[in-house]
Amino acid sequence: MWAMISDLLQRLEPYLQFPYVIQHVIDIIIVAFVMYQLLLLIRKTRAEQVLKGLIFIFFIYFISKGLRLNTIAWILENTINFGITAGVIVFHPEIRRALEQIGRGRIFDRSLLIRDDKDRDAISIVDGIATAVANMSKTRTGALIVIEKQTGISEIIETGIWVDARLTKELLENIFIPNTPLHDGAVVIRGDRIAAAGCFLPLTENPNLSKQLGTRHRAALGISESSDALSIIVSEETGVISMASGGKLTRYLDIDGLKSVLESIYSPETDMGPFSFLKRRSKND
Repeated sequence: MWAMISDLLQRLEPYLQFPYVIQHVIDIIIVAFVMYQLLLLIRKTRAEQVLKGLIFIFFIYFISKGLRLNTIAWILENTINFGITAGVIVFHPEIRRALEQIGRGRIFDRSLLIRDDKDRDAISIVDGIATAVANMSKTRTGALIVIEKQTGISEIIETGIWVDARLTKELLENIFIPNTPLHDGAVVIRGDRIAAAGCFLPLTENPNLSKQLGTRHRAALGISESSDALSIIVSEETGVISMASGGKLTRYLDIDGLKSVLESIYSPETDMGPFSFLKRRSKND
């Protein structure tokens, strides 16, 4: 197989020759694009602070080399060599997140989340989730709902109680009734079914998060940082509806806004991005 690929590349080589200037321009553009995407990926994360520290160390290293401070330069040089290995460990969550985002690109997109659109249509699922959330918001019933998207979260589902039941607003509301066996923890929705309840989610380690936010909000942010899942939170104290996606928290949602985001998940042909309703609202204002 490798011999065939090598032979094919040799045959195509005369057609892939570019002037050196064009090659350098293409090379620079690709590197700049990759670096820009990496900076976007680590922005407002722990990796951003680590990167700043590494840049400072490199700066001191070159200064010490220029001033011939050999002892400091030797220490920093060995620190940098060791830091390459340590960086893989430190940046492990960000590296995994980057690979997951590549895998979630359009070329790898799976089909619609609903397994059988003949029995269930997107509108009934969206209305069911939105109505349940609205009712729990009115009664100030604390709730945490996680909707699985492209990245599988089976390891999260395994931490809870397996349900595998048809998604209905009545079932969602009953799960979160206080002092019932399944109310504590998160409900995971997979496609058109409730996969599990009482699931444990990883907590976010974002140091900039407001101290007023409780465990539900931190857990919702945590799962959104480690996957592309969307989390819906209903505050037990205030009844405020919030949503976490891509490591970002949006609070004080209304039902229309919630429906818009849910429609973007269950009806991707509408080409609506997460939180696109916020953009439409700002335009109308």
